[in-house]
Amino acid sequence: MYLGAVLDDRLREECGVFGIYNHKDAAALTALGLHALQHRGQEACGINTFDGKNFYSVKRRGLVGDNFTSEKIIKQLPGNAAIGHNRYSTTGLPIVRNIQPFFADLHLGGISIAHNGNLTNAIHIREQMVKDGAIFQTTSDTETVVQLIAKSRRAKILDKIIDAIFQVQGGYAMVMLSNKKLIGIRDPYGIRPLVLGRLGDSYIFASETCALDIIGAEFVREVENGEIVIINKDGVESVKPFPKQNARPCIFEYIYFSRPDSIVGGKGVYDYRKNLGRQLAIESPTDADLISAVPDSGNPAAIGYAEQSKIQFDMGIIRNHYVGRTFIEPTQQIRQLGVKLKHNPNKAAIKNKTVVLVDDSIVRGTTSKKIVSMLYDAGAKEVHMKISSPPIKYPDYYGIDTPNVSELLAANNSIEEMRKIIGVKTLAFLSIDGVYKALGHEKRNNENPQFTDHCFTGDYPVKPTDLKNQSEKNNQLSLLSNVAG
Repeated sequence: MYLGAVLDDRLREECGVFGIYNHKDAAALTALGLHALQHRGQEACGINTFDGKNFYSVKRRGLVGDNFTSEKIIKQLPGNAAIGHNRYSTTGLPIVRNIQPFFADLHLGGISIAHNGNLTNAIHIREQMVKDGAIFQTTSDTETVVQLIAKSRRAKILDKIIDAIFQVQGGYAMVMLSNKKLIGIRDPYGIRPLVLGRLGDSYIFASETCALDIIGAEFVREVENGEIVIINKDGVESVKPFPKQNARPCIFEYIYFSRPDSIVGGKGVYDYRKNLGRQLAIESPTDADLISAVPDSGNPAAIGYAEQSKIQFDMGIIRNHYVGRTFIEPTQQIRQLGVKLKHNPNKAAIKNKTVVLVDDSIVRGTTSKKIVSMLYDAGAKEVHMKISSPPIKYPDYYGIDTPNVSELLAANNSIEEMRKIIGVKTLAFLSIDGVYKALGHEKRNNENPQFTDHCFTGDYPVKPTDLKNQSEKNNQLSLLSNVAG
């Protein structure tokens, strides 16, 4: 049992992907890249390699650092090309057979696939293919792409892939490895992130630029929305098979998901988040003794808020970075105490102080309530909570693990009701136009929104055909239970 998963009330991103072509240390560099992307998925990890003749695969439950640090494991993955995957499951249970990358033998050779995101019509496609005789081995929507590629009657591997992705919908970034090519694909709206890097004569795909930094690679550019980038012995080729769409990257990459040291949209994520905090201070000023944050994700916005308001930033809450797996049964008593596994108040900083507490978002509100209670118990005079994003009122279907509408605090309560539930003196959220302004736009373009922001607005760029996370059917794609893994 992972107690943190029970106690934590944060948004979770589905996965991180990494791929490299033409490097003698492909497996080791992929492991390092996945380590840098660990924040995007902690349930499982896997690496597939190709040595010019055979594909090799190692998949493990748990963290990269617990599974891919030994020379023995890396030697099991020979070859100059590799792809890797960190998993956090939103589609399919966290079981061994769902760990990516997936591999399939095709008439033209092998293909390995790693996928970040959610396909919003995967169940519909899966049901039709099963009726036609297809056999699925996993409960992951990624296998739908594998099956579509295998079923395609096109002659070339790239054409098979294009044939497959024209049939799927949703937010996705995929990295594929065939006998001769490394391929990166981003959905038509560019909802899920993917970047291209270079290390000498080697090319790399990664979910974020921080994975390039860790191996000393150069950031070349972001893969564009609706673009397929093909890497082979001749270099880099770009194909754009989809009808042209305005890009709408996921706004949460800027607010929360991406590491602060990554580059998104041509600018450092850390700077974006400080801007969010500055705008929050402009929209919702409060006279206080200190500005603090819910660490670590709230830190940049809190620093921005402090700079704008000219009020001192201080560490009012200390985060324990070494919370991992435990066999403790999450009884009610443990749940009540569990928030202190990750957060503890800094009594010396907050006693008898009026505190502005900054966080990036509120989901269910359970963790916020516990943290605020801790601050008051530690002697805070007043706690004012400021959120550097608008209220989350709608679920996600593109790779973010959000609860059902019934569990979203903002979907079922007014801001004043939320304030009372959380127990703060005041509660304020950044406006939707304030977010856009902080991210470099005058305001939200309601006719052609610059970001995928449906969690705040209900404006879904791709309609969720399968209505993921809304019914029990969506979590029962297979009759085979393998929870023990």
